[in-house]
Amino acid sequence: MPPRQLFSAEQIAARVAELGHEIAATLPAGPIDVVGILRGAFIFLADLVRTMDRDVRCDFLAVRSYGSATETSGFVQITHDLSLPIAGQHVLVVEDIVDTGLTLRHLLNLLETRCPASVHVCAFLNKPSRRRTLVPLHFVGFEIPDLFVVGYGLDHDQRYRNLPYLGVIE
Repeated sequence: MPPRQLFSAEQIAARVAELGHEIAATLPAGPIDVVGILRGAFIFLADLVRTMDRDVRCDFLAVRSYGSATETSGFVQITHDLSLPIAGQHVLVVEDIVDTGLTLRHLLNLLETRCPASVHVCAFLNKPSRRRTLVPLHFVGFEIPDLFVVGYGLDHDQRYRNLPYLGVIE
């Protein structure tokens, strides 16, 4: 049985365009280093940067905190680090979903050690009911309740990333 649709491809495209314009207008002048958190954010990042009328550089961090489970392990492992230096740069971290906040908190602490000029966070999805630590979210696509969602880059055990909509696993 396919996942139940929560947001359509059209709803997602409209919101991503709004976010891109808002980010481009809000972040300080100059180039933006967009840091995508792999793997879940890659589709969102690709669509987002195409809507930003700014000079952007894209880089990626890959982390593991879920494995094949539907609950975070609480342990964050960096599996791929940045390729470009971010010292003195305006950085936009692009996340697929902020749940407990533990992974994002770990990543923000790591990035701050690299002396960026500023760090802003854009999350496709925010799930505040599960938050265990405070993290800044400057730009949010959608706020969702405590559901396990897939599609538009998000997966369950590496499946469903290719769905053009955001779906719910019941």
